[in-house]
Amino acid sequence: MTAPSVEDLLRELVPQVLGVLVRRYGQFEGCEDAVQEAVLAASRQWPVEGVPNNPRGWLSTVASRRYVDQLRSDQARRERELANAAEAAPEVPDTDDTLLLLFLCCHPALTPASQTALTLRAVGGLTTAEIARAFLVPEGTMAARISRAKQRIKAAGSSFPGSAEPERLNVVLQVLYLIFNEGYTASSGSDLHRADLAHEAIRLARMVHARLPDDSEVTGLLALMLLTHARRTARTTPSGDLVPLADQDRTTWDRAMLEEGTELAKASLAGPALGPYQLQAAIAATHADAATADETNWRQVHALYLILERIAPNPVVTLNRAIALAETEGPRAGLTLLSTLDGEERIARHHRLLSVRAHLLEKAGDLPGAYENYRLAAKATASIAERRYLESRAAKVRE
Repeated sequence: MTAPSVEDLLRELVPQVLGVLVRRYGQFEGCEDAVQEAVLAASRQWPVEGVPNNPRGWLSTVASRRYVDQLRSDQARRERELANAAEAAPEVPDTDDTLLLLFLCCHPALTPASQTALTLRAVGGLTTAEIARAFLVPEGTMAARISRAKQRIKAAGSSFPGSAEPERLNVVLQVLYLIFNEGYTASSGSDLHRADLAHEAIRLARMVHARLPDDSEVTGLLALMLLTHARRTARTTPSGDLVPLADQDRTTWDRAMLEEGTELAKASLAGPALGPYQLQAAIAATHADAATADETNWRQVHALYLILERIAPNPVVTLNRAIALAETEGPRAGLTLLSTLDGEERIARHHRLLSVRAHLLEKAGDLPGAYENYRLAAKATASIAERRYLESRAAKVRE
C-alpha cells in the first residue's frame, strides 16, 4: 500500500479507534493522545512493513498500550482506573462508534464554537491551522480553544451519550457542513479540493440521516453535499486549474449523485418549516437542473437566497445573493449589495468578497477596478489553485 493510501486509511480509522478507547476508558483527552501516538507509529511502520490484516485492531491495541503507559506514569490516578486499564487490549467491536464520538464532541458543556472545533479535530481530522481558517481566527487562538474544550469534556465526564441527543444536532450539522466545505474547497495547499474530507462528511451525514430520516434539515444537508460534490470532476482542469461554475462541462457531473441529491432536496422541502440547509439544497438543485449556465433560473436562485438571508443572516449568504442579483438586474446592482459588506469584519478582507467584486467590476466594464480586486484576492487566499485562477483573471483584464 502506498503512503497516500496509508494516510487515507488512517484518517478513516482514527475516529473509530478513538471511539473504542473512549467507550472503554471514558477519558477523551488521554485517549486522543494515545490514538495520535498509535497513528504516528503506524505512519512510520505500515509504509515499510505493510498494512496489518486488521489495521483497526492494530491501532486499537497500540493506542490502548499507550494509554496504559500514560496511566502508569500518573501516580495520582486512582488504583481502580489503573487496574481496569491494565487489562488486556480491548476487543474491537464490529460497530462503528464514529457517530457517537461526533455527538460526544458536541458536549453540552462546550460552547457551540468549541464543539465545532473539537469535532473537526477529533472526527474530521483537520489540523488546528485548517480549523482556524474555517473560523477566521488566528491559529494560536484555535489551539487554545481546542485545549480548553478537551479539559471541559474531561471535567464534565467524557462518557458516550446514550443516543444522538437532539439538542446537539444543530452543532453536529454545522460541523459536518464545515468539514465538507474544507474538503470541497481546501482553504490552503496546491489542490482545490480534498476528496477524503468531502467523502467523510457525506458518510457521516448519511449516518445521521439514517438515524433521523424525518428531520428536514438533516435531509437538506445530505442533499446539499451530494448536489455540490457531484460537480467535483468538472471543477478543475487536468493540470489542476480552477474552472468556475459557469464554465464547467456539465456532462461530466455525476448524474447518479445529482439525482439522489435532487430527490433528497425535494423531500426536505416537504417539512413543516424551512431551514438553511434545505434552502441551500434547493439552490444547488436549481443549478443542477440547468443543462447550461445560461439556462440557470437566476430569479429563483435569488429568491431562495433572499429567504435564506432572512432566516439565517450571514455575510456569505449576502455575497452569494449579490451574484444572483447581478445575473437578474445587472452587475451594478450586485456591486451595490456587495458594498453593504464592506463594514462586516468577518468578510471585509476575505478573498471571496474581493474576487466576487472583481468579477462584477469586470462585467460592468471597470477593468482597472477588476484588476486591483483580483490582485488583492489572489494575495488573500491560501489556496494555490484559487490563487492561480485569480492571478490569471487579473492578467486577462489588464491585457
